[in-house]
Amino acid sequence: MRISKIVRNTKETQVTVELNIDGTGVYDIKTDFKFFKHMLEQFAFHSKLDLKIIADSLDGDEHHLVEDVALALGSSFKEAISDKIGINRYGQCILPMDDALVLSAVDFSGRAYSKLDLNISAEKISDFSTILLPHFFNSFAQNSLMTIHVKQLDGLDPHHIVEASFKAFARAIAQAVQKNTSADVPSTKGVL
Repeated sequence: MRISKIVRNTKETQVTVELNIDGTGVYDIKTDFKFFKHMLEQFAFHSKLDLKIIADSLDGDEHHLVEDVALALGSSFKEAISDKIGINRYGQCILPMDDALVLSAVDFSGRAYSKLDLNISAEKISDFSTILLPHFFNSFAQNSLMTIHVKQLDGLDPHHIVEASFKAFARAIAQAVQKNTSADVPSTKGVL
């Protein structure tokens, strides 16, 4: 099975991530930041991965918690798919959510890169600072060694744009990590 468990304890946070890529979308997310919790639940449900995250902030700083969750979550993917033999490698999704339309494309390339192109007019959504979105996706990319693109195609409502981003990202990842019939690494180089 493609599973992993990552524990990241610092003076600022205590984060545990348990991931089963071959799950069914069962999730258990515990964190004090309610909008971030909601986005992580959306990610787990729409990716159809089993995901458990326990994320405690020791200093009350949302920035530290979002970063450490992203780092641990990225590491969990890197560990769970390890050699990448037989995965699709690429995934993409264009996802509508009311007024919002967001594209996400990912590549488990072994090269970390993240680009977000979102026009979010609000500085906060509930208890979540929207400036942390690029930081979340970049930290995820750095530790998973994957390429992530998230692009807003339409939309005005900040909540819808952010939620569509997490859902599209989840569905793109689900496609990329899906097993195919190949016994090869999905690259002409023979390595990712």
